[in-house]
Amino acid sequence: MDSIHRFLFEHLDIRGALVQLGPAWRQMQAERGYGDTARALLGELMAVATIIGSTLKTPGRLTFHLRGHGPVRLLLVDCDEQLRLRGLAKVPPDLPAAPIPELFGDGQLALTLDTNTAHQPYQSIVPLDGNTIAAVFEHYLMQSEQTPSRLWLMADAGHACGLFLQKLPDADRRDPDGWNRVQQLAATVTAAELTLPAETLLTRLFAEEDVRLFEPRSVTYHCPRDEAKVLEMLRSLGRTEVAATLAEQGEILINDDICNQEYRFGPEVIELLFASPPRTLH
Repeated sequence: MDSIHRFLFEHLDIRGALVQLGPAWRQMQAERGYGDTARALLGELMAVATIIGSTLKTPGRLTFHLRGHGPVRLLLVDCDEQLRLRGLAKVPPDLPAAPIPELFGDGQLALTLDTNTAHQPYQSIVPLDGNTIAAVFEHYLMQSEQTPSRLWLMADAGHACGLFLQKLPDADRRDPDGWNRVQQLAATVTAAELTLPAETLLTRLFAEEDVRLFEPRSVTYHCPRDEAKVLEMLRSLGRTEVAATLAEQGEILINDDICNQEYRFGPEVIELLFASPPRTLH
């Protein structure tokens, strides 16, 4: 668990990936109080983010935002080139399952890529076109990469998994029926089967095909506390604003929603952040 396996159909020019998340997924949702719908949406998005994030070639971070004006206010997952993920959902706990248009209204998918080499992040924004998370990203990948792709996703309290297939340029020349055949076989997969060991699952689904399975990559949930970053943000506000907040509220409380953490500071933070440099005696 907590891994992504990439694979290739040797004679078909079709590639794929299987992502299986267990402990990392349970850490992401811990103490959040998510209902079934929130859990399904966020877990499926985490699986997709792992698949797309695994293609990062240089240090950077991919962020996936799904927003709208329906009952679901926000889904967010981001990951870096080391496949360290974090995320959150803002979904009513008792919201029933429904198609994406009903959950988000006139929603949008925003994908942001921030790398150490780019002067500014790259962002792509598209409508939420599809009734499921899988359909939304199949449409996105077709529009952005001009390459047919298919996704089968599942998420429950214990697992978030996804099976991904992508048709490469020479697929029709190698086998005119290959893409259609492989899709039909993959479409028989069940949610329970997506948690099987990769070799077992791929052999079960594609018994007549030659599949090359590559070594897996590990995936982790990564949301460490970063008090130094929070203090630097407070320092940037300036002494006057920080002091005014303390005078009004008695403390400064900062909630890190994405990591589900809070930071509290009392009056001593003024001295910590804005003390004058000590004088040097000669």
